[in-house]
Amino acid sequence: MTQYPVNEKILKDDLYMAVNGEWLKTAKIPADKPATGGFFDLADNIEKTLMHDFEKMAATDTSIPDPYLTEAVKYYRLASDFEKRNATGYAPAQQFLKTITDLKDLADWQAKLKDLTFAGYPTPFPLSVEPDMKNTKVYALYADVPNLILPDKTYYAPENKQAPALLDIYRKMVKKLFKLANYPDDFAEKTIEMAVAFDASLAPYQKDSTERADYTKQYNPYSFADFKAFSTEVDLGAYATAITASKVDKVIVTEPKYYAALNKLINKETFANFKSWLLVKGLLAVSHYLSDDARVIAGEYSRALSGSKEAMKPQKAAFYLATSQFDQVVGLYYAHKYFGEKAKNDVHHMVEKMVAVYKNRLKNNTWLSQQTREKAIVKLDTLGINVGYPDELTPIYKKFKVDETKDLLTNDLAFTKIALADHYGRWNKEVDRSRWEMPAHMVNAYYNPSFNIIVFPAAILQAPFYSLDQSASENYGGIGAVIAHEISHAFDNNGAKFDEYGNLKNWWTDADLQHFEKLAQAMIDQFDGLDTEAGKVNGKLVVSENIADAGGLSCALEAAKADSDVNLRAFFINWARIWGVKASIERQQLLLSIDVHAPHVLRANVQPKNLDDFYTTFNIQPDDKMWLPAAKRVNIW
Repeated sequence: MTQYPVNEKILKDDLYMAVNGEWLKTAKIPADKPATGGFFDLADNIEKTLMHDFEKMAATDTSIPDPYLTEAVKYYRLASDFEKRNATGYAPAQQFLKTITDLKDLADWQAKLKDLTFAGYPTPFPLSVEPDMKNTKVYALYADVPNLILPDKTYYAPENKQAPALLDIYRKMVKKLFKLANYPDDFAEKTIEMAVAFDASLAPYQKDSTERADYTKQYNPYSFADFKAFSTEVDLGAYATAITASKVDKVIVTEPKYYAALNKLINKETFANFKSWLLVKGLLAVSHYLSDDARVIAGEYSRALSGSKEAMKPQKAAFYLATSQFDQVVGLYYAHKYFGEKAKNDVHHMVEKMVAVYKNRLKNNTWLSQQTREKAIVKLDTLGINVGYPDELTPIYKKFKVDETKDLLTNDLAFTKIALADHYGRWNKEVDRSRWEMPAHMVNAYYNPSFNIIVFPAAILQAPFYSLDQSASENYGGIGAVIAHEISHAFDNNGAKFDEYGNLKNWWTDADLQHFEKLAQAMIDQFDGLDTEAGKVNGKLVVSENIADAGGLSCALEAAKADSDVNLRAFFINWARIWGVKASIERQQLLLSIDVHAPHVLRANVQPKNLDDFYTTFNIQPDDKMWLPAAKRVNIW
């Protein structure tokens, strides 16, 4: 992302445009991407670097530094062999799809359900194994809901204007895939309509994105007997027992309203629609591993949602297939080759410094009681810090062996069985807290409330977020604010409900919690209804990330001010710069509906308005558009 001079004339009215406006005039979104700038530019650069390396390694095994990366390169070779993929077409998927079309009835499906699950087929009641929210030492069984065709439940409302056009694109895409797979047109059309009808039947019983944003409400434990009682049409108990190979004592149901409707959704009368839904989902899943035509067609709907103009070129698509299958392997390769130990140590020191700043702010907090404040500090003292990359490779990758005599899909399905067996095999075992949820080459960061840990992959530790060549103030306005943002998630409206061990437990006094909820509501009100070119912001959907942004920027500001060479102008300008993004209108509209993050321009502009130092740094006055009356400024952490 090219840095242009700041436009001083508009800085007091629009910080985001003052910093990013000139860049936005000339920035071009890649045809195969929905956005450019900020995080995206870093990801694009890493993509180019790793694609170059993979091409080189694919040409000869002698340059590959470890056996696990060797398997990733073998997989890449298979993915890159479009001559073979085009020649075989849908032949590798015939048995996978036939397994679905051969299903006779609900009883037949139930009898085969365990094998279907381990083979990667979708189910209308997906079970997964995750840390028990109230006892994060062990893995528990969760019952979730399947993904809908449209992005969110709200799209199924009669007044939604986008839904008909999106469903039309979806139908046409799937019909093309059926044709490639040599299914008759009349069969394809009937199957698609039945699948769409089944999908629509699920929507009324699911939560929308705003409801799901309060993720602690996913914790609804049911006894084994009560879980079984959700359906008299299918044996949920037998299914849970089969995939865990054990007698399950409880199941945590994320959306009880959906499970209470299972008899209505899955029964003998709905089986034909359900079977069609299975076939359409299965067809879409395998198409990405077959011919190039199938790959391109199978992405039409997602490109319509995101606004990407073109499909990725074949080699790039092959690269992403390989790196997604071996993501942690590729991450370690990237980190060891391109991420220096000096930078890792420097950033780790910065994280420790931000934790110390946060701790000091908690000690001096004026609205928390002593009791709650002490428990918050205990949680902060227990916070785990991971920077750069994990110490060891996740063991599952040692089981992935590519058979180059077989096709890409066959290898992928074999890996799916290995991965799912490993996943369900964790049930009731001790939680492995060393697992990273992101690979080191991903430009992102996260806080895990169940582990009470913050993680910063190597890829994000680059300019404009962080650089040894940037001033300390610039780094604090970039990676410093990101670090403190992740720390703040431990104390946002969701994270604050977990204790220092990551267990869902209330450690607040009633009065403190009520005051915190009022502050959270003020943050909701500050963003709710704000206009963007794509529509209005839903303040409730984005509240947790906004609390983290506000806390992150405020704490990073305090850290920057403690530096002997502090430059608050550089601090705020780099904060605005890291959010410089140009995105398609389709992507913006989609994110407004489903994303828990506020639009980039608002992240850049609104949060500084809550800080008194912003006004003194730039001499912001009441008649400037960046002015916010003191009574409306929201400060939580």
